[in-house]
Amino acid sequence: MYLEVKDLKKSYGKDSSYIQVLKGVSTGVEKGQICVIQGSSGGGKSTLLNCIGGLDIMDSGSVKIEGKEISGLKPSALADYRRDYLGFIFQFYNLVPNLTVKENIQVCRYLSKDPMDMDEILDILGLTEHKDKFPSQLSGGQQQRCAIARALVKNPKLLLCDEPTGALDSKTSKDILILLEEVNKKYGTTMLIVTHNNAIKNMAHKFIFLKDGNIVEDYVNENRISAAMLEDL
Repeated sequence: MYLEVKDLKKSYGKDSSYIQVLKGVSTGVEKGQICVIQGSSGGGKSTLLNCIGGLDIMDSGSVKIEGKEISGLKPSALADYRRDYLGFIFQFYNLVPNLTVKENIQVCRYLSKDPMDMDEILDILGLTEHKDKFPSQLSGGQQQRCAIARALVKNPKLLLCDEPTGALDSKTSKDILILLEEVNKKYGTTMLIVTHNNAIKNMAHKFIFLKDGNIVEDYVNENRISAAMLEDL
């Protein structure tokens, strides 16, 4: 198993403000799979993603990628893990406003020991003609493409996507999902996609549903369809 999560628990606050967000989550994802994680607000989706990404420190349990345990790593080792293994895509693009598209992507390219070719990334994401524009000159979909390019240029082994289409209209959402699917096919990038959108699970190799901090559904999708065929986005 490429990604293994065992009995993961995470809480916030203390005394009257204490809340346990993850209550012993266990699951796994094979290398090269697209895994969609769905659930109601507060169910623990983003917290699970953040624990896997080393952004939140888990209370207890285990997270392993390629057999590498990340629980208990010191901050410097966690930073190395995020640099060497992960790419992050969020609902809000978090682009640097005074850098061009190309410069935003280069910021992350410099972090990688084995980055992807810049021209290839720009071409794949349809950004070549926009490479010298600033974020304010781009549409929402183009900004999200830039955010995806920034994550991918590191050549990550695992791509963590938190509501990557949440701020986009249905047509642009489909375009972004088609793009992620193409990246998955071309590079074999393992992907975790957190979403509220029920339709997106139909393109996934694996589906997880979280409710009140517990996994209530966890299965391999035997009838997956292409992103281009998704409806009701």
